[in-house]
Amino acid sequence: MASAVAALFNIVRTPNIARHKVHNSRICSQIIKQRAKFLLFPSTSVPFQALPEPKQAFSTITCSATDKPTSSSEISSTARIRSEVLTPFRSVRMFFYVAFIASAGLGGLIATTQLIGALTNPSRAAEVTEISKGLAIDVGAVLIFAFLYSRENNAKNAQLARLSREESLSNLKLRVDDKRVIPLSSLRGIARLVICAGPESYISESFRLSQPFTEGLLERGVLVVPFSTDGNVPKFEYEESDEKTSETTSPNRKKLWQLRTYDVSAWSEWLNEQKKMANVSPDSPVYLSLRLDGRVRGSGVGYPPWNAFVAQLPPVKGLWSGLLDGMDGRVL
Repeated sequence: MASAVAALFNIVRTPNIARHKVHNSRICSQIIKQRAKFLLFPSTSVPFQALPEPKQAFSTITCSATDKPTSSSEISSTARIRSEVLTPFRSVRMFFYVAFIASAGLGGLIATTQLIGALTNPSRAAEVTEISKGLAIDVGAVLIFAFLYSRENNAKNAQLARLSREESLSNLKLRVDDKRVIPLSSLRGIARLVICAGPESYISESFRLSQPFTEGLLERGVLVVPFSTDGNVPKFEYEESDEKTSETTSPNRKKLWQLRTYDVSAWSEWLNEQKKMANVSPDSPVYLSLRLDGRVRGSGVGYPPWNAFVAQLPPVKGLWSGLLDGMDGRVL
């Protein structure tokens, strides 16, 4: 009875780390071992009802290998470097904004002390107007440069969030066929991807609507990535739908819709995070179109505008291919 009570006391009691000088992980392992021994070999003299429930006892034990949990929303160093490359003078502008704020703030502090001295000394009453003007200029400068710094910082954070989103997207996997699985980033400079995410009925209807624009989409390097959010794999009927047009349409249709998502959980996590950021319902079907450089060109709720893609995107082959590679539209 005494041994069982002592073992139970060792499980529930918080260990004295300062006295024993042991690592947190070692304390956690010792506590778990003591509890496992106690549960495997309970004393017959102690009623079973007197023992604490396993769920409650284990809820008091916390083991962690790091000081703080990692988060998927943390900005990576690659995204920060890309941000510096895209806007190389932003850091310089922000530095000067801070310097001007400090200078104007110091000048305002000096002007405030002078104004207080002038107000308390009647012989310096004539200086109050000039000192007040200088103080107003300093306060105005602080407000203006603080506004500019805040706007620049907000633009930087928005750009970092966008680059982080694109970096996470580029790491997602695509299945080309039964033997090949590639990251999405490997298609940069090769294809303009259009991601269709929704239930099986939405993807099937998007497949049907893209049929008249198959040739034009392929000429512009467009490849579709269907992602079924309800777990039902859509069945594309190439032969029946394309038999009346031409014999070469069916292989082109297969090429346009050949890609498949790999690691559905990673795709779902990324898509849900983007919907949450855009205040879109989790059940809404959406599409995303990417540029040749892999950045997000456009997105929306509903079916992709296949006709707009054909009208706006330049061909990837021919006279204008190299010149118009960057004319994919602005980045969202």
